[in-house]
Amino acid sequence: MIPTKRTFLVALAIAIVAVIVLLAMGRPPICECGYVKLWHGQINDAGNSQHIADWYTPSHIIHGMIFYALGWWLFVRRGLGGESAARWGIVLAVALEAAWEVLENTPMVIDRFRAVTANFGYSGDSVLNSAADIGWMSFGFWLALRLPVKVTVALAIIGEVVAALVVRDNLTLNVIMLLFPIEAIAEWQAAGGVG
Repeated sequence: MIPTKRTFLVALAIAIVAVIVLLAMGRPPICECGYVKLWHGQINDAGNSQHIADWYTPSHIIHGMIFYALGWWLFVRRGLGGESAARWGIVLAVALEAAWEVLENTPMVIDRFRAVTANFGYSGDSVLNSAADIGWMSFGFWLALRLPVKVTVALAIIGEVVAALVVRDNLTLNVIMLLFPIEAIAEWQAAGGVG
């Protein structure tokens, strides 16, 4: 699953195409506040999903871990594509994350986030945030590549638990609420004054 220079360059090209598509969709390049922050800790204000890292960064790191596992299952375990196919795991991961970043910033998904998740003020990502999310996902992929499975799983669980405790939201809750909204979760999130 170790990327080659070629697969790394293909993954980078996919990320660049995603940035171009997001710009063409009219997404703001950076936060409309006019500045860039390394960390933004509020999830229900205008800076949410506009900067380099936020409380959803652990979710993107976990995406990378999940996509690594998917690539391993497809290319190593199942042998899809032959012996050298595993090198393309990073390309698959970046393609999936880039597709999500584009889909996430469509009016349909933005409206869905506002309607059923803790992100009632969500307005979509800045292009900088989307590009950073692809980078964070790649970091998660790299962690899964380098660390033992037990450590990777433990890091994912820690990321989910910490985000849930601090902002009452995480990858698991987002997926549940996007697909099958549960009123009890919505009430718990609202009671915490998320953001």
